[in-house]
Amino acid sequence: MPYSYDDQNVFAKILRGEIPIKTVLETEHSLAFHDIGPQAPVHVLVIPKGAYVSYDHFAREATDAEIVDFTRTIGRVCEMTGVTLDQGQGFRAISNAGAHGVQEVPHLHVHILGGRRLGRMLPQPE
Repeated sequence: MPYSYDDQNVFAKILRGEIPIKTVLETEHSLAFHDIGPQAPVHVLVIPKGAYVSYDHFAREATDAEIVDFTRTIGRVCEMTGVTLDQGQGFRAISNAGAHGVQEVPHLHVHILGGRRLGRMLPQPE
């Protein structure tokens, strides 16, 4: 089954308090924390507290309350880190899914990256 959740993944361990993090924001349904290997001056991960593998899994099966909370948490993190368009120069939100998306941890997570010009995500076709 493509949405089989592994409760031993690193984010599940973080949610259980087994691995320490530098929390940015915690809500009823979401957790945001600094990435341990930042790729930009601002690099925050936002994860739902529920057992969702990818964004499409979350969009299909999460409750309305979880979806609203997660979406609002992403917005609050952008505001808190100063990357919103009214505060800064913008940001990138990335969520990888599966092998082709190069997903490393099988728990939905959105990377919020900003604080500098990031360049293109993919090379331009020739």
